[in-house]
Amino acid sequence: MPLDFTAIDFETANGSAASACSVGMVKVRGGEVVDSAYWLIRPPAGHDEFLEWNVRIHGIMAVDVADSLLWSEQLPDLISFAENDYLVAHNAGFDMGVIAAACVASYVETPSFEYLCSLQVARKTYHLDSYRLPSAALAAGFEDFSHHNALDDARACAAIVTHAASRHDARDIRELAELSGTNVKSLGTLAERARLRASIQA
Repeated sequence: MPLDFTAIDFETANGSAASACSVGMVKVRGGEVVDSAYWLIRPPAGHDEFLEWNVRIHGIMAVDVADSLLWSEQLPDLISFAENDYLVAHNAGFDMGVIAAACVASYVETPSFEYLCSLQVARKTYHLDSYRLPSAALAAGFEDFSHHNALDDARACAAIVTHAASRHDARDIRELAELSGTNVKSLGTLAERARLRASIQA
């Protein structure tokens, strides 16, 4: 099976996981980048304050997203771009948490995806002092990118996963998880089904 996946990264307006203000996505087919997407997001009401700390990190301000579509309006485009891919993200718990929280705050159903964390893969693949995205990306031969730009971060994440797959001689995402000693996890109804199966087996 080919190494197919969509790398994804979010930036948030504040400490709320529901406050996504930008997303970057990179589609990989057969280990090669074939498409990418980036857009700004207007966070849902109650989660739309832009804190100075976050603005200093990513440079996005409230005025920048004033005319952008809300999360609920953009979610179908995100799902369409990712299709039925595995999602990969660096510190995936954060990014998957953004999807789940933004959906709850927007009163829409959380989409179902399987995902892999490139941070966990990097820890099992490289010997580094730091496994933050810039360091792990450098180990994968990807450098000189604008960290905290969601699209650049998604590209860096994609580079880590494709390089790690080559190092482990993995043919696809699930095999990469197995060979690197990490786990493919689930989001949305897939996660609910996994929890149900676990409770039945317990």
